[in-house]
Amino acid sequence: METDNRANLTKDWEELRRLVKERSFKFGDFTLTSGKKSSYYFDGKQVTLYARGAYLLGRLMAAKIAGENIQAVGGLTLGADPMAGSLAVSAYSAGMPDLKLFIVRKEVKGHGTGKRIEGPALSPEDRVVVVDDVITSGGSIIKAIEAVRSEVGCEVVKAIALVDRLEGGTENIEALGVKVDPIFTIKDFM
Repeated sequence: METDNRANLTKDWEELRRLVKERSFKFGDFTLTSGKKSSYYFDGKQVTLYARGAYLLGRLMAAKIAGENIQAVGGLTLGADPMAGSLAVSAYSAGMPDLKLFIVRKEVKGHGTGKRIEGPALSPEDRVVVVDDVITSGGSIIKAIEAVRSEVGCEVVKAIALVDRLEGGTENIEALGVKVDPIFTIKDFM
């Protein structure tokens, strides 16, 4: 049974890699969120907001957190939002029905509840995974980690990205004591 599950996850990984390569990568002259210039751009939302891509990504992320006693998953809006949503369904199906999802706002709104972290209430005892579609400098994941730690006091145990560009972001995140576990690195596409 375990061998069948591993084989299925390998097939899911290969299919998702193909979708990411076909739908998400663009070549040209780009300025990234980090401010760096790049000859390629990765638009993760072309896969994370596509039904088949979301399904495959959710299954792979659920496998990455299975058995790790994780209570909550989320990240900085907007890259993390569809990833958390896809993980929710897969986690529920994989026997993790109480997983809480959250969204960290880039800035607190001046109306409504005024919360920076949206979703079911997190507690200091929660073990948390932060997600994002791409890691370059790690800035978006770091902002989410800092928000969850400072506002709630949660233990952030892992960061999952769809693609790690291998440009120093992993090292920046791991300097905060958070393990980085990407689905892909840029090496999977070049």
